[in-house]
Amino acid sequence: MKEFIWPVRVYYEDTDNGGVVYYANYLKFMERARTEWLRAQGLEQDTLIKDHDTIFAVRSVQVDYLKPALFNQLLNVSVLVHKPGKASVTFDQTITPADDRNVILCQGRIKVACLHASSLRPRPIPAEFSMEMFGGN
Repeated sequence: MKEFIWPVRVYYEDTDNGGVVYYANYLKFMERARTEWLRAQGLEQDTLIKDHDTIFAVRSVQVDYLKPALFNQLLNVSVLVHKPGKASVTFDQTITPADDRNVILCQGRIKVACLHASSLRPRPIPAEFSMEMFGGN
C-alpha cells in the first residue's frame, strides 16, 4: 500500500502561547489526513453514511511526540495502512517538516473501527471497497 501525504500549515490557533503546536492538534492533523486519504480513494464520508450505512470511528491511538512543530511551519502528514482487519483498519501516521521528511516530529498508530452508522455497532468493512483501499486480499 502506498503512503499518502497531506500538507498542513500550522496556524496561530494550533499553537500554545510559545508558538509550539498544542499536543492535541497533532491528532487533528492526523484526522484530516485520514479524511483526505479516504477522499483520494474515491470515498466521501457523507456518501459512506448514505449509501453504505457505514462510518469509521477511532478505537485507539498511540502517539509519540518527538520534536515540536512551530507556528507557520509547513508540515507533511502521512497516512499508511499498517494492518487491515475485517472490521477495522490500523494506520501508521507520521508528521514531518515539509522541507525535511527525515525529521519526525510526531508519529502515531491509529486503529479505526468500521461501524453501522444507524446503530453504531461494529460491522465488516463493505466488500466493495475493502480489498484494494485497505490493503486486504
